[in-house]
Amino acid sequence: MSFIIYFALIMIIPIWAQSKVKKTYKKYSQVPTSSSMSGAEVARKILDDNGLYDVSVEEVRGHLTDHYDPRSKVIRLSTDIFHGRSTAGAAVAAHEVGHAIQDAQDYAFLRFRSAMVPVASFGSNISIFLIIGGFLLGMAQLAFVGIIFFAAAVLFQLITLPVEFDASNRAMSQLVSTGVIRNDEERKTKKVLNAAAMTYVAGALVALAELLRFVFMFMGMNEE
Repeated sequence: MSFIIYFALIMIIPIWAQSKVKKTYKKYSQVPTSSSMSGAEVARKILDDNGLYDVSVEEVRGHLTDHYDPRSKVIRLSTDIFHGRSTAGAAVAAHEVGHAIQDAQDYAFLRFRSAMVPVASFGSNISIFLIIGGFLLGMAQLAFVGIIFFAAAVLFQLITLPVEFDASNRAMSQLVSTGVIRNDEERKTKKVLNAAAMTYVAGALVALAELLRFVFMFMGMNEE
């Protein structure tokens, strides 16, 4: 039974989250906003209304590859979002602007996450080799070091949650206050943002489950 639960958590939840995002995005990419603004126009308007004239908006290749680059002060929107004039496009563009506003206001969780990037990146790349090597070779200390690095990567994903939820909250507030959407369009926009947020929740749950599995394996290793 425990194996079935673990398998469901590791495999089914991420697949469900990704499916929900694609389905929701596809649906609301066909629903125009009352303002009929493109994603690029939405991003630029919210940025300007918040005095962030130094942040630029660029088009980037790919599907849902949208992100904010705090180093270059650039919001990069995928082609569909950049040119699209839909509820989904407005929501995604506003969400990325939310990160730019966080950056400008020194949002603590964003700063903490940015500081953790090198450690989390290193940890996610090397930890699994250290853990597996430690278990196979019977070297508890090696496995323990791997678990510590893996825990750093998991912490990064957990810190990502408040960053993403806060950006979505800022996006909703800005979309309404700037007149990009009307009050009666909020429910549709929230569905897009909530679906996207579920992918981060799913990723964090899977990473946490993996960490717990490694910890229990390590504890069992020491009992032998």
